[in-house]
Formats: sequence, structure tokens, C-alpha cells
Amino acid sequence: MRVVKLAKLTACVLFAFCISGCGPDDKKSAETAKTPIKMWVAPNENEEAFWNTMVKEWNKDPAHTPVEFTPIPAASSSEEAIMNALASGTEPDISSNIFIGFASQLVEIGQLEDLSKMSGFNELVNNRQMGKIIPAWQLNGEQHVLPIYINPIVWWWRGDLLKQYGFDHVPTRYDELYQLAERRAADNNGYVIQMTAGKNWWERWFDFIPLYYAQNGGKPYLAGHQATFADPAGQAVLTFMGKVFNSKWSSYDFTAADDPLATGQVLASARGPWDIARYHKQYPEILKTLQIGPMLTEKGDAHPYTFGDSKGVVIFSSSKRKAQAWAFIQWVFNNAEHDRSWLELTGMPPARSDLMSNPLFVNYFEKNPLEKAIASYVDVALPPAATTQTTEIQRSMTQMLEQVIFNHADPAATLDKSAQEINTLLAK
Repeated sequence: MRVVKLAKLTACVLFAFCISGCGPDDKKSAETAKTPIKMWVAPNENEEAFWNTMVKEWNKDPAHTPVEFTPIPAASSSEEAIMNALASGTEPDISSNIFIGFASQLVEIGQLEDLSKMSGFNELVNNRQMGKIIPAWQLNGEQHVLPIYINPIVWWWRGDLLKQYGFDHVPTRYDELYQLAERRAADNNGYVIQMTAGKNWWERWFDFIPLYYAQNGGKPYLAGHQATFADPAGQAVLTFMGKVFNSKWSSYDFTAADDPLATGQVLASARGPWDIARYHKQYPEILKTLQIGPMLTEKGDAHPYTFGDSKGVVIFSSSKRKAQAWAFIQWVFNNAEHDRSWLELTGMPPARSDLMSNPLFVNYFEKNPLEKAIASYVDVALPPAATTQTTEIQRSMTQMLEQVIFNHADPAATLDKSAQEINTLLAK
């Protein structure tokens, strides 16, 4: 369809050239220079505010190719909106809000530029202190996504309730949680932890996957088109989760109407930094009691790996202004002040490893200790597996969890079954 459209457009241009007798080169280059770079951003008030500031500042310089940005069009998801645009030829030059799994799909159909081939890429990685972060975002040895932010998933604990049960610190080991749960159960005050985020496939990013990353030292759960989580680390995690549910220390389906952490129904819940703003508005007193803890592990690792809810920016292969689009991206992310502005507006940590040492960020975190505690895990917060089969893989993980929770299935056998399902899927 797009080839036919292009052919028709080419014919029209040639016809106009023949009847006018004028050379179009100068006119065409002038028109291209005037054509703005089109960008789509996450439909989120705070992110839109950031990009509005960036675009206005960039567009002040007459030497810059102007940028126009709009929120990603309404659809059931950003991914669906982008796929619809690609199908109809209405995609922008740049889009933010791209996670690594969706990027894998786009790369498979040849829709994304390899940013590592762009002039100044290595300098940008060095300037933004992303050297240790960027490898996890590679796709087939290429760099199609520049990560913007990383939201480490950590345990939020009710410090006031921990003290009631004799804990002066957040638990870090499985057996510490068991001890806390037994005290809580004896006191008949309800559940101890929100162990799972929910029944949807994407919620495995907030329970099994971060726990697995923590337990195995940051190794991937997929490698070489094979599931790797049916290993001792996976067995430890699933056994732990099964014990919590089978002991009735958690529920699989907390109602959405009430936040179980805020109401005190649980003492801990795995969250990202985006919930801080909501707590400021809805539960300011509860916010004062919160303590941040790492993902639980068998031995209580001090600074374990976790999952990072993270998104990045891409340039589409169809863009006629790739160099100009890349110049804009470089301008935004080569300046640490811009990342500071991002942090202030969104509350989400920029994808850079100097957040705890760069004075620009140290100053901010001194005034925001809860955000600091969360951001301290950016260096160990890993993205999801780079696969085109994210949904199907994590549905299998969900079924695996449910077998252990509801049918008391053997964790090792259940892990093997899920891994085999995923291996069959990836072999297609």
C-alpha cells in the first residue's frame, strides 16, 4: 500500500517538474528544512510537561529543525496506537514510551533505527553515565532504544507496623518474612505482604520477575531463545511465594478499591516511585511511615538486582529527518540539567548511574529521602527480556503461579512445565 502511494506521489512530482521546467532541488531542500520533526510522547500529564519545556527551548533556536510533539493517540495501549500508525503510514519521527519487548517487535519488522550507528552515540552514553545500563537494552547487538528512565521495583514497608511486631529494620530474607508473618498471624491482624500484583500478564514484572532477578544475581530469565528460570533460583522463589500463599499470609486478589498497604491490611507491597505522588495526595500521613527495602532473597543480599519498569525513545526507520531527530535527542539527554528537570516533574529516576554522586541529583535527593532510597537501586534495576513474545511468556508464568497458589503444585515441576511451554513458543 505504501509503495503504491509512493509511486503515485513520485509520478505527480515528475509531472509537475516536466510542465514547470524548474529544478526542484533547492525548493525541496528548503521545504524539508521547514518540515518539523514529529514526536509522540507518553499520554501522561507530567511527561507531557517535561517535553513541552524541552520542545519550546529547542525551537527557540532558528538553526534547529523545529519539533512538534503530541501524546500517543488514544488506543487500548501505546503499542496498539503505534502499530496502527505504522500500518497506515502515519507514524512520527520519534516516539518515547517504548519498552524493550515492544522494541523487539518493531526491530523484527524493520521499523527502528540503530542509534549506535548515529554520530555522537558513544559520547552521549558516556556523558549521561549510561555505560553500565545500556548493554541490557541491546537487541541483536544493536542499540535501537535509548532508555529515558528506570523505575526500580522495591518493597515498600509500613515502618510503624513493623515496630509493632518487634522489627526495627525491614526484612531482607525469606525466613525473616516468615517470622514476621507468624507474629502477625498470631495477632490475627490479617495478611503480612502483597506478594503478587494481580492476575494480568504484565503484573509478573512486579512479583516473580524481580524476585527471580534478586535471587539469581541479575541473570536473565530468557537466554538464547530458552527459558532459564527453571533453575535453583527459580525454585527458591516459587517455593517462597507458595509458602506465603499456602500459609494464608497473602491474597492473590486484593480489591482495587482499597490500597492494602495504606489501609494496613499488609505490611509490605512491591511498588515503583510513581506511587509516591499518589500517596502525597491521598495518604500523606502513611507516607511518613514508609521504609524502602530490597527484593527479598534467601540469604538477604544487601543490594540485590530487581526489575526496572523502564521506557526509552526511538527513531523510526521511515523518518525523513533522522539526523535532525537524533540531534534533538542528543540535545535533550546530553544535558544533566534536563534529567534533573525530568526527575522533578515526573518523579521517575533518569536512566543514568550517577544519581547518587552527581551534585545535581544529590541535592534533589537530600530533600526527597524516599525517592533517594528507591533511586539507589537504579544501577541494579534490569529491563524485561528482549522478546517479541512477552505477553505469551508472562501468561505462562501467571498460570505457573496459579498452579502453586491454588493447586499446591510442586514448584520444581511447575517451573519445568512453564519453561517447556515457553521453549516451544520461542522455537516457532
